[in-house]
Amino acid sequence: MARTNGNGSPVKSKSPSARKLSPQEKIAERAYEIYLERQGAPGNPLEDWVRAERELLEKSRKTTKKTAVAAA
Repeated sequence: MARTNGNGSPVKSKSPSARKLSPQEKIAERAYEIYLERQGAPGNPLEDWVRAERELLEKSRKTTKKTAVAAA
């Protein structure tokens, strides 16, 4: 049975990309992408996680710098 919002209208569930991901979820998603880039070949999940974390931190810092420059 479909969910409703209380007034009879159906509730639309948010797709995973539509909701805001936590930092851990973003890292996990990127680590999985790294695994897929290796085409599932054996690797080290911890190294994938650390690489994903590093990439996302660098991306975040670049975005923060651009925002600060634009605001100045």
